[in-house]
Amino acid sequence: MQKTNSFYPLSTQIIGFIGWFIITFAAAAIGAFASAQAGAFYMQLVRPAWAPPAWLFGPVWTLLYLIMAMAVWLVWRAYGMRRAGAALGIFIVQLTANALWTWLFFVWHQGALAFVEILLLWVLITGTIIAFWRLHKVAALLLLPYLAWVSFACGLTFSTWTLNPGVLG
Repeated sequence: MQKTNSFYPLSTQIIGFIGWFIITFAAAAIGAFASAQAGAFYMQLVRPAWAPPAWLFGPVWTLLYLIMAMAVWLVWRAYGMRRAGAALGIFIVQLTANALWTWLFFVWHQGALAFVEILLLWVLITGTIIAFWRLHKVAALLLLPYLAWVSFACGLTFSTWTLNPGVLG
C-alpha cells in the first residue's frame, strides 16, 4: 500500500522531518553519551581480526541515523501517526533498543546482555522493515544498510564478548 503524496502541507512536512530527525538523533546522542570513553575501552579489548577500527563507527552510525530519520519521515509523511502508528511505534522501540546497547556494552560492560539485546534489536529492525514495507517500500529499503550493519555488529559483539570474558562478564 504505497502512497506517494503527503496529505500534509509543506510547512508541516518540514516540521515533521525536523521532529523525526530530532527523535532519531536523540537516540544517537544517548548512545554517544554512553560511548564517550568507548574508543579507549574498545582499544583495550581483544578484538577479532576482522573488527573495524574505532574511528569508523562514528561516521557509519551518523550515516545510518540520517537514513533512519529519512525512512521514518517518509512513512509518517505518507500516512501520518493515525494510519502508520504501529509502524512508527515499532521504529521508536527499535530506536530505544539501539541506544540501550551502547550502555550495556561500553558503560556497564555486560557482554552477554549486550549480545542478547543486539539480537533483539535485529528482530526489531526486521519488524520495522516489514511494517514499513507494507506502507512505503522506499522507506523499508532505506533501512537495509542499518540491518546489515547491525547484523555485522551482532557477530562483532559476540566475538568481542567471548574474547574478553573477564572484562565483559
